[in-house]
Amino acid sequence: MRAGAAVEDRLFRALALVRVVVTINMVVLNVYRRDNYDHPWAAVGLIAALVAWTGYAIRASTSAQRRTTTFLALDLAWAIAAIAATPVLKGDDFNATIPGFWVMGALLAWAIHWHWKGGLVAGALLSITDLGLRDGVDQANYGNVFLLMIGGPIVGYMCESLQRMAAERDAAERAAAAAEERTRLARAVHDGVLQVLALVQRRGAGSADAEIADLARLAGEQERVLRSLIRQQGTVTTGPAVRDLAGMLEEIATGHALRVELATPGVPVPLPGDVAHEVVAAVGSCLDNVETHVGPDARAWVLLEVLPDTVVVSVRDDGPGIPPGRLESAVREGRLGVSESIRGRIEDLGGTATLDTGTHGTEWELTIPR
Repeated sequence: MRAGAAVEDRLFRALALVRVVVTINMVVLNVYRRDNYDHPWAAVGLIAALVAWTGYAIRASTSAQRRTTTFLALDLAWAIAAIAATPVLKGDDFNATIPGFWVMGALLAWAIHWHWKGGLVAGALLSITDLGLRDGVDQANYGNVFLLMIGGPIVGYMCESLQRMAAERDAAERAAAAAEERTRLARAVHDGVLQVLALVQRRGAGSADAEIADLARLAGEQERVLRSLIRQQGTVTTGPAVRDLAGMLEEIATGHALRVELATPGVPVPLPGDVAHEVVAAVGSCLDNVETHVGPDARAWVLLEVLPDTVVVSVRDDGPGIPPGRLESAVREGRLGVSESIRGRIEDLGGTATLDTGTHGTEWELTIPR
């Protein structure tokens, strides 16, 4: 969404130039046709008000915070009011409206912000107002209305397409950067960690010391896990494939060494594939921590809740809780399991990871925007 917002900002900056051009055009044409007014001073006041609104609109539209629904509604209201005032100031036999092409500013603003639907609504309102003031429709009037009705939706559709392409490009760049970083880390891991794990496994295997033999077994398991991750580093997903989060959580719950009880809504919970993978990886880290720090006989509960705008995954265990200061000391010592594997993953998705720990056990609540 950040990429889409950046595209919208650029389009509104371009629209600022369009507003200046159509405002100059409006002033010049009305000065040229100054003999066509029944109330010339009132017309001068209306034109001055439209010029002042143009200045305000240019300033307001360059900021996403000021580009509110109220501003866009007022922008279109000024255009409709200027058209409606034309027969009062020019007389019933008027030919061209006072604002003329000035109304394109409001039309394009609606198209940029609300895409083809906004362009269609704005074009329809402007056309209905214009045609409702006339006794008949000639070829020139029909051409103007036709341009409004087709131009608004087309510009809106193009703006929506640009925002979608920008978001897809942003996702592809992030995926490419992630793949490059994984490749770099894979080389570092292969050159250092894997050799050490293989050496520990070879020298400890068959040792008469039970602790050394167990350490060799664990080293072998971790070596296989790391080699698997290295093999998978080239399979980074670049598309927004949809995955069922509930099904993926069922797979990790049934395949984990712990006794995990899972509660899901009972229906598929679709999320973009990369988001679902990161959530499941964070849940897996929570369960791995339970197995490591509480013990293989511990029990864990995973609850998946689907809210209108978010997905909440809770992971709870029956352990003694995390001692005060343990997480902070782990970060200082360079052990980043909690800060990166859990919090880091969820925060990268725009969500939050909340920890509740004590003698009642430890519970992670992972909240992810849908």
